[in-house]
Amino acid sequence: MAGVLSLVLTPLVRRLAFKIGAVDNPNARRVNKIPMPTMGGLAIFLSFNFVNFFLLRQQYPTQQLWTLLVAEIVILATGIIDDIYELSPRQKLIGETLAALVVFFLCGIKMTTLTLPFLGSIELGWLSLPVTVIWILAITNAVNLIDGLDGLAAGVAIIALATSGITGYLFLNVAGTYVSIMMFTLVAAIAGFLPYNFHPAKIYLGDTGALFIGFMIAVFSLYGLKNATFITIVIPVIILGVPITDTVYAILRRILNKKPISQADKHHLHHRLMEIGLSHTQTVLVIYGIALIFSFIALLYPFSNVLGSVLLTVATLFGLELFVESIGLVGSQRRPLINWIGRLFKIDHNGKK
Repeated sequence: MAGVLSLVLTPLVRRLAFKIGAVDNPNARRVNKIPMPTMGGLAIFLSFNFVNFFLLRQQYPTQQLWTLLVAEIVILATGIIDDIYELSPRQKLIGETLAALVVFFLCGIKMTTLTLPFLGSIELGWLSLPVTVIWILAITNAVNLIDGLDGLAAGVAIIALATSGITGYLFLNVAGTYVSIMMFTLVAAIAGFLPYNFHPAKIYLGDTGALFIGFMIAVFSLYGLKNATFITIVIPVIILGVPITDTVYAILRRILNKKPISQADKHHLHHRLMEIGLSHTQTVLVIYGIALIFSFIALLYPFSNVLGSVLLTVATLFGLELFVESIGLVGSQRRPLINWIGRLFKIDHNGKK
């Protein structure tokens, strides 16, 4: 039902976007050559919540469902306003923070304890608020940052949410079954939108969709982080490996280049892949593949002991750093690991010993 509704509503939202001025006009940073309607996330929001409230409401805690809707409306309104008027990064951050505070105080969805190997359980106490808010803001903006190509953020979100739903239901027992049901409902709503968003796109997610999807992924992950352990923290981080990697290296790149962290550029993961010769569609499919690799890695954690999980994490980070340096995500001259390996095995720049 969510998928069908999204499929039907998206063309209507497209018309609405043109009427109210939620349109991306071509510029130096954008890949579109013609004005493109945004605000596509509104169709996803409406489809997702229609199913939740009219078909599945009895499966969920009623009060939490309503308070979560308040938070969703705050983040949705932030995205809609940005799609029409283009908010500054600080203004968007205010809206995102308000939504996160609603989740913490009204929904009661928060991280309260942290259990680490060899250190035991740590009560977060007053740190629960900043940790929860920072977690929500980080994931919300990570998903928003990768929304740079047709179908990219939507496809990566489908992979991440489906993997989260599987791990939450089969392995982590996250808040019973209803959170996993909500995840798959959102997957279906995004899937109904994707045919209109895949290259060549007829409508964009816009900040309406990217912020909403990122926000919901962050909130869903918090259900498994109330009493956080090494495993419950690392699984959503690995699942969201693509947006988190792009965000972390974007921050690092701007710091090294002595530029403001909030300053946009054209050196994100998808930009770099296109610069090395991949087409628009090929770039999106390659990033889908990378997201699937992260998902498969995440599915290994529930079967691993602590040592195995640590080794798996180290191996993932090592492979990720090699990939990032090979495509020059931070800069073509900044390749410390590749240079170290070259010195270790006495390999020159042409790959010869």
